[in-house]
Amino acid sequence: MKDIRLGVIEERFAGMIWDNEPVPSGELAAMAEAELSWKKSTTYTILKRLCDRGIFQNENGIVTSLISRELFYSIQSEKFVDETFHGSLPAFLAAFSKRRACSDDEIEEMKQLIEKMREKK
Repeated sequence: MKDIRLGVIEERFAGMIWDNEPVPSGELAAMAEAELSWKKSTTYTILKRLCDRGIFQNENGIVTSLISRELFYSIQSEKFVDETFHGSLPAFLAAFSKRRACSDDEIEEMKQLIEKMREKK
């Protein structure tokens, strides 16, 4: 998979696509002008960049995602844990919980996630 990083502004733009897909590229340019104050040429330049990265496609003037928002954030989270905590999810959770207490509901949700992981083995 190609580079799937997104800068802050690219992420806002990607969110516009995910929220509205399938979206005609002309309509996307109008939305980007209204929400990001972009010129049409800027929109098409950024769109091409994101298409080249394999995140979106622009087929016959209709923009759709190749990677869902959920998959994108899943990949980003995995990369963060790999790069920062040498792939150790327990190390990540330990670091996360040092400054922030988890509610009972959050702990229960994590327990359920762990059980689902065990079932997948």
